Amino acid sequence: MVELTKYVALGRRKESTARVRMEPGNGKIVVNGRAFEKYFIRETDRIIVLQPLALTENMGKFNIAARLTGGGLTGQAGALRLGIARALLTADQNFKDILRKNGYLTRDPRMKERKKYGLKGARKRFQWTKR
Repeated sequence: MVELTKYVALGRRKESTARVRMEPGNGKIVVNGRAFEKYFIRETDRIIVLQPLALTENMGKFNIAARLTGGGLTGQAGALRLGIARALLTADQNFKDILRKNGYLTRDPRMKERKKYGLKGARKRFQWTKR
């Protein structure tokens, strides 16, 4: 029996979470059961997702299946980029320096600020009227 190597990683950004399963293959990327090109409509989101693969020259060498939840499409693209970078790292530790140097292993810490009591949102106040 031939054992297939799978690399699993998790990526997050804002409210988005990406669970990534990567295995050696022909470069097919499936996101939430749909083709990668059909899921990410914007070209910029597609470029963001493929950055770690292009940097490490692994374009077309791995099949990637990802499960994305929460947030918007751009946040999900950022989460998927981090997930792919972490999966590449588990595949080969030699990629650590180049991925770290380009910022693909750093989790973006920016989150939505919580709503405060007595205010409309985190900082916005209700409209003031004299009478």
